Amino acid sequence: MAVVPQFPSRLRDVPLVIWVILIADSLPELVLEGAGAGLWGSPRWRDLAYSWAGFWPGLLHNWQPNYPSQALAMFVTYGFVHLGITHLLGNMLVLVWLGLPVVSRVGSGRFLMIYFMSMIGGGLGYALLSSGLTPMVGASGALFGLAGAWVAWEYVDRFTAGQMLWPVLRIVALLAALNLVSWWATGGHLAWQTHLGGFVAGWIAALLADPRPRPGEAP
Repeated sequence: MAVVPQFPSRLRDVPLVIWVILIADSLPELVLEGAGAGLWGSPRWRDLAYSWAGFWPGLLHNWQPNYPSQALAMFVTYGFVHLGITHLLGNMLVLVWLGLPVVSRVGSGRFLMIYFMSMIGGGLGYALLSSGLTPMVGASGALFGLAGAWVAWEYVDRFTAGQMLWPVLRIVALLAALNLVSWWATGGHLAWQTHLGGFVAGWIAALLADPRPRPGEAP
């Protein structure tokens, strides 16, 4: 059976690779928060960060990029900027919660593969399914990919063991309901396309990283 996601009881139980991503996500937001508070730089830094690192659908058409290859780079850079400290904290809690069982199952290297494939998949989902030109930022595409990875392994483990698949379908239904409620609560300002793309990419990446149940769990 797949490990049920849970928060580690001690900080030292958080794998190094998760700490690295936590820092990489947090530093930009802390810099932007300080700039907005007048501690350094300029409040314009946030707009510049979104302009240079956010995911802009128009760049896939005829928009002028800020730098060469921005249309490709944004499939990764969008995941390291956030809308504010609350957005960041929520995502980082989910990162620790879902990241621990993924690292425990496949190790740091394959965790990074799943994480970045999910981030790219989230960008693809937004590019293909979003009808507007609103920019998108945040790590939620990668995080839904971690959820997709965990659900994929849960499905494989249960199927191999001949167990009921209803719990897996229930998880998928809960994730869909969560997105629907969040979409309604935010007045439609939710990048559900990114979540869906990340989830699908994470599922695929998980099966590439570890297609079989762990030793001792198959019947």
